[in-house]
Amino acid sequence: MGQPASWGRGGIGNGETRTGGMPNGLFSLVGTTALVTGASSGLGQHFARVLAGAGAGVVVAARRLDRLQELERQIRAGGGTAWAVAMDVTEPASIGRAFKSAEAAGGPVTVVVNNAGVPSSSFFLKTTEEEWRDVMAVNLDGVFRVGREAARRMVANGTAGSIINIASILGFGAIKSLSAYAASKAAVVSLTKSMALELARERIRVNAIAPGYFATEINGSFLASEAGRRLLSRVPMGRAGGLNELDGPVLLLASNAGAFMTGSVITVDGGHLLAMG
Repeated sequence: MGQPASWGRGGIGNGETRTGGMPNGLFSLVGTTALVTGASSGLGQHFARVLAGAGAGVVVAARRLDRLQELERQIRAGGGTAWAVAMDVTEPASIGRAFKSAEAAGGPVTVVVNNAGVPSSSFFLKTTEEEWRDVMAVNLDGVFRVGREAARRMVANGTAGSIINIASILGFGAIKSLSAYAASKAAVVSLTKSMALELARERIRVNAIAPGYFATEINGSFLASEAGRRLLSRVPMGRAGGLNELDGPVLLLASNAGAFMTGSVITVDGGHLLAMG
């Protein structure tokens, strides 16, 4: 991981992930610059807050710059450090510009959360060419492009680093009407392992988090519906996850706490994958 000499040793204690402050401990990210894609809403926005709370300077990246600027303002108001940059993960030039801006603001990026993604819900026979390509362009191609740009810059800067790809339990199991989304996330799992194998010699760790169902602005209405409640009833823990329950996994993989982890995929799903068969 980048700049380990500036990180604390020991434990973070109660696991607090406040926006401001300069925490010390095994999970500390003080002295690092992290970049989160898809940070304008949902999981990405939450990951940005968590990393800032652990002491990282956080570059929040997405297409909706107005929302990113509001997130930057909120993080700074809480005592953290953040910079908003526009990024479209379907355009290589946009990714390059965003990383250049990130380095100009906070120095070399040593933590990347590859979170940008789009949902899809069509039965296989009704999935159009356009929908299939749109899902792959963001969920898979975007992860590839951002990961490649991040790794190339880490190598060029001579820094170690951590790349965290956001997959899904649907990369391992199947649910009807989600073939395009599931295929994209299965590919992210495979890509994570290939990246980890090749980049270990460069001191770059690559891991993935595979969440189950977490209520966000994208799926909140569905999970509250009768169909959503039926789905959650099949989760062994009987509920959707709370966003704070992703804090530990992302800090583990981003910090020195996970220094000997690469090629790992952490499922955070209340046991849902076990029940999918």
